[in-house]
Amino acid sequence: MSAVIQTKRVTVPEIRAHKNAKPVVCLTCYHAHTARLLDAHVDLMLVGDSLGNVMHGLESTVPVTLDMMIMAGKAVMRGSKHALVVVDMPFGSYEESPQIAFRNAAHVMKETGCQAVKMEGGTRIADQIRFLSERGIPVMGHIGLTPQMFNVIGGFKTQGRTESEWPAIEADAKAVAEAGAFAVVLEGMAEPLAAKITREIAIPTIGIGASVECDGQILVLEDMLGLNPNPPKFVRQYAQMGGQIEAAVKAYAKDVRERAFPGAENVYQMKKAG
Repeated sequence: MSAVIQTKRVTVPEIRAHKNAKPVVCLTCYHAHTARLLDAHVDLMLVGDSLGNVMHGLESTVPVTLDMMIMAGKAVMRGSKHALVVVDMPFGSYEESPQIAFRNAAHVMKETGCQAVKMEGGTRIADQIRFLSERGIPVMGHIGLTPQMFNVIGGFKTQGRTESEWPAIEADAKAVAEAGAFAVVLEGMAEPLAAKITREIAIPTIGIGASVECDGQILVLEDMLGLNPNPPKFVRQYAQMGGQIEAAVKAYAKDVRERAFPGAENVYQMKKAG
């Protein structure tokens, strides 16, 4: 009898246990091929609705649909075996009521096989988080700068710059944690506030533009790899793959135009010999 070796995926309780322990390593991911490259090195892959910006050139994440998220979620699950996979719930799929949020989140989990979903908002969606968590759907929260509120906040602005803003954002953090979220993304948040929230709540905080004081960090993969010509100011680019890809395409185009495409002559000779 042959032995079946199965790689154990990171679980939601394991991510929660990172609180006050080792940092949580997270990246966004939208494709099977990149999922295979990330899988052994990250704890969590987020299939973010940022795919609207990264893959489709949209100005905001608002137009992203549930079907777009499901298609990307399936791809990432096919390419990964180890990391916890979380899929973003797009704008309009969860805000109306806990029941609608559950129906759509259950659909995402059934179709993709992902382990959790993420929703933006604090006190305003605490009921949805509680409803889903109590019914078997793990939820990651997202507060601070919430891109789906693009049209309300008038752009992408750092949150918590003045202490007068802090109470509302702290209330969001506590509401998310108390409702049952297993972790929460803090985006575009002033460092003193992010540090205070991280100390005060019992679940891991995952920072993006919210300082090293958080329990973990996440970046958009394409920003980190240098594929975005205008990345956010806080992003450290670990590679410059945009230039490398352009140079490779330029070299390929030159070969084709000069009829120097490697292998083309060999294929012709093989056909002729046959």
